[in-house]
Amino acid sequence: MLHINTDKVAEVIILAREMNRGEPEFDGFVSNLSEEEQAALVAIFWIGRGSFEAEEYAEAFETAQAEATTPCEEYLKGSPHLADHLENGLEALGISAMDEEDDLY
Repeated sequence: MLHINTDKVAEVIILAREMNRGEPEFDGFVSNLSEEEQAALVAIFWIGRGSFEAEEYAEAFETAQAEATTPCEEYLKGSPHLADHLENGLEALGISAMDEEDDLY
């Protein structure tokens, strides 16, 4: 169980690609996610960058909840490869990021 709908992850990926023009929209979208959804987003991000394996999602999720000390949107914006890491995380979890993104367009 991901604790977040994949369409929300896809929306974050799209917004992250447009960060130069749409940072306020990114900030607003991520800050309006529940704490559980934000922790799931961070867990997927960590899996995508290789900090955790897909099989360790539950551990990544628990760690993200326990270590949340800064606003999620600020933490995620610290990665110049945010969209790529989220896509890689979804793919590692067996979810097609491209299909999810295409559904939003």
